[in-house]
Amino acid sequence: MTAFIIVDLTPIDHEKLTEYSQKAAETLTKFKGEFLTKGAIDVLHGESQFSTKVIIQFPNKEEAKNWYQSSEYQAILPIRNKGMKSQFHLVS
Repeated sequence: MTAFIIVDLTPIDHEKLTEYSQKAAETLTKFKGEFLTKGAIDVLHGESQFSTKVIIQFPNKEEAKNWYQSSEYQAILPIRNKGMKSQFHLVS
């Protein structure tokens, strides 16, 4: 069953965020992940503490978890944490 990682984020350092985004994209291929969308959100109801949303699709929950826990992805977490405040959610 298809799985999605949904990222809510607010940029805090655009240079670091750009670096992270490029490196993160490179880590997806091995796990058959692909970006579906990325952009500013328009809140229709309620409150959001983040300004941007990213949706990444994987063939299944296992591939999504394997990607997130992979040494390749884990290696870029310090860049991510300098570039943005975020929450990651796995939906399947």
